[in-house]
Amino acid sequence: MLKNKTLGSMLIVAGTTIGAGMLALPIASAGLGFTTALILILLSWLLMTYTALLMLELHQYASADATLNTLAKSILGKRGQYVANFAMVFLFYALCAAYIAGGGAQLQEKISNLLGIEVAPQAGSILLAIVVACVVTAGTGTVDKLNKMLFAIKITVLASLFFVLSPYVHGQHLLDMPIQQGLVLSAIPVIFTSFGFHGSIPSIVKYVGLDIKSLRRVMMFGAALPLVIYVFWQLLSQGVMSQQSLMQSEGLSGFVSNISSIAHNPHISTFVTVFADLALATSFLGVSLGLFDFFADAFKKGNGKLDRSKTALITFLPPLGFALFYPKGFIMALGYAAIALVVLAIFLPVAMVWSQRRQGLQSEGYQVRGGSLGLGVAALCGILIIAAQGLQMLGLIPSLG
Repeated sequence: MLKNKTLGSMLIVAGTTIGAGMLALPIASAGLGFTTALILILLSWLLMTYTALLMLELHQYASADATLNTLAKSILGKRGQYVANFAMVFLFYALCAAYIAGGGAQLQEKISNLLGIEVAPQAGSILLAIVVACVVTAGTGTVDKLNKMLFAIKITVLASLFFVLSPYVHGQHLLDMPIQQGLVLSAIPVIFTSFGFHGSIPSIVKYVGLDIKSLRRVMMFGAALPLVIYVFWQLLSQGVMSQQSLMQSEGLSGFVSNISSIAHNPHISTFVTVFADLALATSFLGVSLGLFDFFADAFKKGNGKLDRSKTALITFLPPLGFALFYPKGFIMALGYAAIALVVLAIFLPVAMVWSQRRQGLQSEGYQVRGGSLGLGVAALCGILIIAAQGLQMLGLIPSLG
């Protein structure tokens, strides 16, 4: 049973990480060159895996159902709790609103085509929110089962895409150097956010239990799977097209159109569309599961049907409302996603572990290697990501894609 939960949890981590944004990575890293993009991907993976393990170091001294709200309050006090809660709610509401709006529009289009009638634009968003809310409210076990099925289909689709495109990879394209040095800084926040899954860690700890050995495997292998897929995706996308062609692609649709014409295969567009839908679904499940358990802890809601229904309303109604009535609001919020994720996935784990180690608890249980130097390097990386995001927002370094 534990092995089954461990595998399911690995796929929840990977499914949450590999969102539809993965498809934009070739556009986001256009002009960097394959080697530079690969180095940034590897460094981001190392950083995020390290801070995920820091979270396990914290969880071993807390109850199995503790979330970031509880951990921050007990270790950093009220101020730390307020910072953690704001970062969590801000980032995850914005993400959920984006998934509901984007996924809802795709669902509405499919329903209209299937029924042959015009369906109201809001219908897709409402239906998607209700379906995901029902799955998440049913529990992590239900999310696990559905996620496994969706992830298997997603990998099959991706493998088909790799099979079709691999003959068109040119080694010379992979040797291209960055066109502009400033693009390297611009790419850092984009690639960093593509490894974000930390909000789901408390839900996984609650599901698996406080078995640190199993949880370490979940974090390390769960984060390694997106790494492998990202590397292969960059290898194909940057190998099929030159840096100049990637730079001239007009967004994702232009990129898909270009690789379809290069491969002389109109089905590539279908593969990409199906993958995007599945990636959005698995990422939405992981993000909303983490937010659901966070609110259950913050508002002291139990596991009874009534309490879980109340938690579902708190989790899904606000982002649904934003997606329906104020779409520009969450789009603006997503512009700050990297900053909120740095707080959530780097600064808070580093601060809490540093504080906990000062209390001398590290001698009693699991401790992530690296000591104070590792914590300091992680914190500096967080500052660099925020600085890069700030410079891009101010227009001091180029935008990507």
